[in-house]
This record gives sequence, C-alpha cells and structure tokens, in this order.
Amino acid sequence: MSRHGFQWGKWLTGGFTVLVLMFLHLPVMIAIVFSFSDATIITFPIEHWTTRAYHNVLFEPSGQRLRESLGNSLMVASAATLVACVIGTLTAFAVQRYRFFGRSFYRVAIAIPLLLPGVVTGIAMLVYFTMIGIRTGLVAVLLGHITFCIPVVFSTVASRVARLPRSMEEAAADLGANLPQRLVRVVLPSIFTAMLSGALLAFTLSLDEIVVTYFLSSGTTTLPVAIYTGMRLGFKPDNLAIISMIIGVSGLLIALSQWLVRERR
Repeated sequence: MSRHGFQWGKWLTGGFTVLVLMFLHLPVMIAIVFSFSDATIITFPIEHWTTRAYHNVLFEPSGQRLRESLGNSLMVASAATLVACVIGTLTAFAVQRYRFFGRSFYRVAIAIPLLLPGVVTGIAMLVYFTMIGIRTGLVAVLLGHITFCIPVVFSTVASRVARLPRSMEEAAADLGANLPQRLVRVVLPSIFTAMLSGALLAFTLSLDEIVVTYFLSSGTTTLPVAIYTGMRLGFKPDNLAIISMIIGVSGLLIALSQWLVRERR
C-alpha cells in the first residue's frame, strides 16, 4: 500500500471512530447542556443559562423527592455491591481453584441474570417473590440488584484468579498457612484491584438500573424510577440536572474500574 493510501485509511478510520463516539455520547451531552436551561420546555438555542436546577435538586424543597430517591438508590447499590463482592469473590475462587460436579454449568448459569432482558428478569422475580411471600419494596429491590451484581464481580475476579500462580498459595501452604490464612494474606492482596473494579462496576449498574427496580418497587422509589415517572409528566430541568450529576459520577466510577482492572506492567 502506498503512503498516500495509508494516510487516507488513517483519516477514514479516525473519522468513522469520531462518528461512532458522537452517536453514542451526543444524547448524553445534550442532556447535560439542557440541564443549564432556564426554559420549562426544550428549545434551541438556549436563551437563558442558569444553574437553578442544580440548586433546586440540592437544596430546595422541590427537590426533596429526588434527594430521597437518590438516598434509596445509594443504599441499595451499596448493600448490593457489598453482598456481591463477598459472594462473587468466594465463588470465583472456588470455581477457578477446585473441580466439582456442575462446575462448567455453574460458570454459564451465573451469567444468566446479565444475559436475560430486564423485563424478563423483573417479571420472573416479581412472580417468585410473591409466591414465597416477599413483598415488593426496598428488600425486593435489593435482592433483585444482588442477582445481577454477583455475575459482574464474579467475572472480573475469576479472570484475575485464573492468572494467579498457584505456586504462591503452595508456598504459603508449605510454610504452614491454612486455607483462610492463604485467602486473606496471599489471594486477597493479589486480586484486590479486580475486586475493587468489579465492585465499582456493580455499584454503577445498580445505581442506574430501572427495569427490574420498576417491577419490584412499591412505595419505595429509587432515583432512576423517580426520573422516569417525572419525565412522563413533562420536561423538568431538575431531572436533567440530577441526570447530569449521575452521568458524571457513573463515568468516573466506570473509568476508575477500567483503570484498576488493567494489569500493572
């Protein structure tokens, strides 16, 4: 290939990449821009710029419902992430280090909550919880979030455990360390960044989840459900303001999780 043709290929590849990124992120950027609008309807160009919507969300009584919903979301996401970290990490270690009946099937089955559409998962959990006597509400939402947070932590930690040399554990065993001691002093320090990465990603997914939450919440509103119901009643800059804040926090958490999951060179 000539040098001229190579340069054209670089420009075409770069231009196509820019178009894909614009297609993915332009709606997000538009939502952030219009959160600074003073209008009660979406109009362009924006005539008056203001941060009043952010002030309302953070301090005014009109933003009380959104603040309470955000508190519920943070509580559910934190609890679901904590439980998922414990179960997902121990499960990943067991699957990668031991052989048992159904091991291959379990590796596939644990990912099903992530593969199924949210509507299917939400309806299935609603029917199951009703059958066993768990009422819809905060507890049901928490259990629902745990089911898809565990696979996230499991997949991240399992890939790290698979690359962890067994010689480290064998050396610790030769020195007299039992299994709990090997887990705490050898394995956990080696997979800590993977655990933290999975926890951040699980927290972000739980914070943004709406479909399963919509079916399982009753009287207890999380932030995504509150935003969804609020937008159905009309455009409100307050909703776009808190959406923008969540986008910023979620983006930082995802970027941090991806940075942590990279192997240190």
